[in-house]
Amino acid sequence: MKKLLSILFVLPCFAIAQNASVQLSIDLDKTNDIKIAFQENEIYDITTTGKNPYVLTTPLVSKTSKPSTQLSFEYFCPTGVDFIKLHFLRSEKEISSKRIGDVGSTEGWVEFKVAISDALENWGEMNDVIRLDFGNAPDLKIQIKNLQIRALTIREKEIEVNKQAKKEEEAILEKHLKDYLSTNFQNKVEYVLATDKEIQIKGTVSTNDNYYLAEVSPYENVTELKAFEFIAPIKTVGKFFEMNIDRTIKRHGFNQDRALSKWVIVTQKDNNYQLASGSRYADSIVPKYTHNFLKPSTKKGLGGYSANRDAPMSDLDDLGITSATVNIWITHFFMSGPSPTNMPFEYMGKTYYVDKVKVKSYDDTLLSTAERNIEVSAILLVDKATKAKDKEIGRILQHPDCDPAGIYSMPNFTTPEGVQYYSAVLDFLANRYSRPDKKYGTINHYIIHNEVDAGWVWTNAGDKTALVFMDLYHKSMRMSHNIARKYNSNSKVFISLTHYWNWTSNPHFYHSKELLEQLLQFSKTEGDFEWAIAQHPYPESLREPKTWLDKKVSFDFDTQLITFKNTEVLDAWVKQPEVLFKGKTKRIVYLSENGTNSPTYSEQDLKEQAAGMAYALKKIKYLDGIDGFQYHNWQDNRREGGLRIGLRRFPDDEDQPGAIKPVWNVYQAFGTDQEDEVFDPYKKMIGIENWDEIRQKVDTGKKKSKP
Repeated sequence: MKKLLSILFVLPCFAIAQNASVQLSIDLDKTNDIKIAFQENEIYDITTTGKNPYVLTTPLVSKTSKPSTQLSFEYFCPTGVDFIKLHFLRSEKEISSKRIGDVGSTEGWVEFKVAISDALENWGEMNDVIRLDFGNAPDLKIQIKNLQIRALTIREKEIEVNKQAKKEEEAILEKHLKDYLSTNFQNKVEYVLATDKEIQIKGTVSTNDNYYLAEVSPYENVTELKAFEFIAPIKTVGKFFEMNIDRTIKRHGFNQDRALSKWVIVTQKDNNYQLASGSRYADSIVPKYTHNFLKPSTKKGLGGYSANRDAPMSDLDDLGITSATVNIWITHFFMSGPSPTNMPFEYMGKTYYVDKVKVKSYDDTLLSTAERNIEVSAILLVDKATKAKDKEIGRILQHPDCDPAGIYSMPNFTTPEGVQYYSAVLDFLANRYSRPDKKYGTINHYIIHNEVDAGWVWTNAGDKTALVFMDLYHKSMRMSHNIARKYNSNSKVFISLTHYWNWTSNPHFYHSKELLEQLLQFSKTEGDFEWAIAQHPYPESLREPKTWLDKKVSFDFDTQLITFKNTEVLDAWVKQPEVLFKGKTKRIVYLSENGTNSPTYSEQDLKEQAAGMAYALKKIKYLDGIDGFQYHNWQDNRREGGLRIGLRRFPDDEDQPGAIKPVWNVYQAFGTDQEDEVFDPYKKMIGIENWDEIRQKVDTGKKKSKP
């Protein structure tokens, strides 16, 4: 059967070769220090078993063509690979080789791509073979699919052509951003209020110079502007000024909502304007509705909830769920025009369209949570243009620098059109799901995209420095925040982060700590807003449930990772005076995607999964800086790279489809009278006698003052 699978998989080579692409397959009988399985959807599941792990492809059935210069495959590997080495063989003799170091971790399917032009000068004939080495250590787990030699796509060629110019442009932007964020301006826009009709702006100036108030739209970079779309002279009373400006304005063919703009004091020099203050977004927006703040009664929540999952909805009640996250795929329901399957909505005088069936599915989900008074945080996701249901919407909303390697895109904040369309769909969501009567259900908060420190995978805006990326992401947070606040003054926006804190295993990723520090800088310069944190403190290895064994953790603010083992660090970090909202209020922290894995359904693996979760929950129970915990996943999912992190088994499991696992019982007991009875049997596995042994003090690096 193994040989048959290999033969079947290479047949497409004949058809694909003419399109400058050669599909490759792995010879399942020619591997070394490798355990390999061929799964559904043509996925190779690979586990290394020794120090020299490699696989060989089956021989080429045709000669490679000139345009084919890239070897690529999609892969899923939560740990990353120290290196991958390619050996280009002919008749078992090496023609050339290429080593790619530090192949980054990924918890979703992303593309690995490497140029092999040099190798193709002397290799690529019929019957030639490639050997792929996966590092030099045992117990590496990686899944790969769609292995091929192909040409660059049109999009990849565009990126390559513009790469150097883009780097130079962004180097200038980064320098300007650093200067801007570190400048102690003597003038200040103090307060911005958006009413139904006006934007009311107050500020102070330090001298009697001629100052102007300028508007900066979301599609503009304040540090790069020399002229402004709106500018007006400031008239002061002493050193104070007030100015009222119309809430809406017609520009670029749209009625724009200036509650999304920011405002800055400038001076004129020659024919250009120079910044004389930090800019400021709206501090407050008069809301359409009056809502009380919904605080979940417990920390227990569910991640990635949907009413149309195979798991029983009764779990919401049986588990005592009080909060949930819901994925909102913008590009799955936002449409560019009318049709019998679409319904219209109005935004700023223009008609837009959404898919009725998809919106109804969100209604069903959000009604099921609203009926139970479950607080909901919506996770906003934007597909790449190629994956969008409506290609025109995909074109408008995809960030122009988005690299095809990513799963999702950063929204497009570079054009008036992109900003207007994205704000329109956000307004649709906030308006529909903030109604006091809960007619369609309720969204309370918004998680802005997914794991943005791993933005290369989950929120792709191209290859950018952390600060340039945060400048974009901050705009997305502000836009979502201000639109949500139009309808609910208690709505929060969350920054979404992985467990990588001050280190990462992927060279394309950022450090979560660095992004948070930059977000604080933007908040200080452009006016603080009530953002929150959605962190994912999975164990060091997503495949290993025994999180108490994690090694890349410490109990200080320079820890490499924040996992279940040291959640005390995040609890302590968010309580620092400089992190508090306006220096007074602790920001909300949700552990919004978390779970422990059962590598198999063996009794031992299931017990270890449950023990890992008991350990994690006993940690957060006494951390008052951690406000909520949303368990991911409700049930095991075949599309999660072989992980089994669900509370329930795979819905198509042969033996017990969808059955609860021991971790379900642990989660149910958390916070109830049965907690100790269910949790205590796992103490022996963890290696403790008392739960107090797992709690640690954090070294904040700050000495306490003497009384």
